[in-house]
Amino acid sequence: MRIIAALLLATSLAVGSGCARTDWIDRTLVTVDVTGAWTGKAYIPHAVTGLIVDVRLELEQQGPKVKGSIRPSGSIPWRSLDRSSTAGPIEGSVAGDVFEFRETNGPIRGQLTVSGDEMTGEIVENVTYRIEVRRIK
Repeated sequence: MRIIAALLLATSLAVGSGCARTDWIDRTLVTVDVTGAWTGKAYIPHAVTGLIVDVRLELEQQGPKVKGSIRPSGSIPWRSLDRSSTAGPIEGSVAGDVFEFRETNGPIRGQLTVSGDEMTGEIVENVTYRIEVRRIK
């Protein structure tokens, strides 16, 4: 009886540790390329005033590392309602199909899920914006 219990415990540990490795590997694989120009909209979900910001991302990817810029424009750009449309430099990384970034000289950060030539997710400055962009071909 003890032998059977020991075998069951050993099997459980082996299977459990194998699953942990798969999750770790999945999080570190680079399965998408975000290089290029992306344009779209960012908006505050459920906002009464319907703030919409046009967004342009210029990205260059090398392995999992990404550098580029983000340029907000439109009726009310972010940056605490600053009307300038200067591009902010960004740095980030890709893990699986998720692109995460932060502005190197400002407060903007984001997390986007990549699906082919589309990315959706959130950008946070002072508030959280929902973002939807498409790669320009």
